Parts: sequence; structure tokens; C-alpha cells
Amino acid sequence: MVDTLGLILAVVVHSASIQDRDGAKLVIAKLLGCFPRLALIWADGGYAGKLIEWVKTLGGWVLQIVRRCDDMKGFVMLPKRWIVERTFAWLGRYRRLSKDYEYLTASSENMIYLAMINLMVHRLKPG
Repeated sequence: MVDTLGLILAVVVHSASIQDRDGAKLVIAKLLGCFPRLALIWADGGYAGKLIEWVKTLGGWVLQIVRRCDDMKGFVMLPKRWIVERTFAWLGRYRRLSKDYEYLTASSENMIYLAMINLMVHRLKPG
């Protein structure tokens, strides 16, 4: 989960056997009580369905699905979707995250947080 600047709010690393919608429930549950101003969450089409109502019930948030039009051909940049993709690109610069080195998922989550902390610290004092 990232904010509108692409900075990480919450991370959950889980096994590949967990469906994306179920994984979304894990990360959204981490947000409870942490961000009182949070009102709107954007997600891609893979998170549509019962998750929208679950998010509303859990935290009172609105889960808005950013959809791709059916008549679009080829690559089309979707509004708001690029924010999280940019964050993935930033994290991809860290070698520790590009390989599957960690034994525990908690270690992987912490490495993501450390990479984001490193990125933010370097933005405070560039060069």
C-alpha cells in the first residue's frame, strides 16, 4: 500500500499460493488505526468484487477500482496505477529485493521497509 507520492504505508509479503484479493485483506487490515485521514484507496481491476464492501465495512474507506477500457489496444497508462508501479521500480534498484534471499516473509517485509527508508533519507539530503 502506497500513498499518492508512492511512499510505502504498509507491506505484506506472503506466499504465491495466496490470491491477490486475500493478500489485499492482509495489507488493508494493517492500516486500521494508523492513518486517520485515509478515505480513498485506488486499486486495479483484480481487486474488484467482494473486497470493495469488505474495505468499506472494515475501515469505512472507499475502494475505487481503476479500470482499463475494453476498447483500448496495446499499452495504455492507467490513471493512478503508475504510482504503485513507480514504487516497484524504485524498490527494484535494491539488489537484496531483486533476488529471493530471505527465509522468512517478515525479513522480506523489513527489507522493503529498509529500502524505502534509504530512498526517503536520500531525498532529504540529495547528493
